[in-house]
Amino acid sequence: MAALAWLLIPLFAVVGAAIWGSWVQRNKTIGDVAELAGYARFRDAMERAHPTAPASAPFHPAPEPAPAES
Repeated sequence: MAALAWLLIPLFAVVGAAIWGSWVQRNKTIGDVAELAGYARFRDAMERAHPTAPASAPFHPAPEPAPAES
């Protein structure tokens, strides 16, 4: 009976490896298409919310804060 228990350990390992291998090799393209479409919508929304300034626009740094008086 002890020999049978020792033979079951590799059998369970093979079954577990087969399940894991099939999970890793599953088709993931459906999720990728939805992700890429969501990223495109996000990029479009960010371009509308924050239009980029033209390259010829001058850069105006923020003014320095006045020193605090004690």
